[in-house]
Amino acid sequence: MLPAAIAPPNKAAPLLFEDLTWREFKAIEQLLDRPGYRLSFLDSVLEIRRRPGEPHETVKKRIAALLELYLLMAGFDFTPTGSMTLESEGGAVKREADESYKLAPGRDRPDLAIEVVFSTGGINKLEAYRRLKIKEIWLWEDGVLEVYHLRGTNDALSYEKIATSEEVSGIDLTLLLRCINMANHVEAVKTFQRSLLQ
Repeated sequence: MLPAAIAPPNKAAPLLFEDLTWREFKAIEQLLDRPGYRLSFLDSVLEIRRRPGEPHETVKKRIAALLELYLLMAGFDFTPTGSMTLESEGGAVKREADESYKLAPGRDRPDLAIEVVFSTGGINKLEAYRRLKIKEIWLWEDGVLEVYHLRGTNDALSYEKIATSEEVSGIDLTLLLRCINMANHVEAVKTFQRSLLQ
């Protein structure tokens, strides 16, 4: 029998400030450059969230540990880029993923962004990543993992929900999710590793 899943805390909503220009956003960003807050921007809306707590960080690091184990064993030449700042003044967007990865050498932006959601409301994450042209997004929320892949060209880009990852070929998302949701981190990683070795 598997250990119980990680219990989510109550979901908090971010602070939203509307009708800001990019210049006003950048000025506010400098003023609020302090630990404990994460700022995002999309279409003149500034989103301010408190830095996430332990449940969020536990899930985020679990996903990273499992994914990196898979990438190593599958022979990907990858670079973890963490929560690097991604922004485009022309796209009126700034976002920091919880985790992100370049999945081959020479990439100018991550191929994969991962979001762990323990909150409600806020800016449209998929729209932000669409403008940043991130090829694949993994959204974990309430024990469910959804995968979206970017389709189309230039202005006609949109995300399609898919059942298997196209950027991380061969990964068993059902197994991955089962291990993400396990209560014990070490047991989750060992379970995932044993399955990869079979």
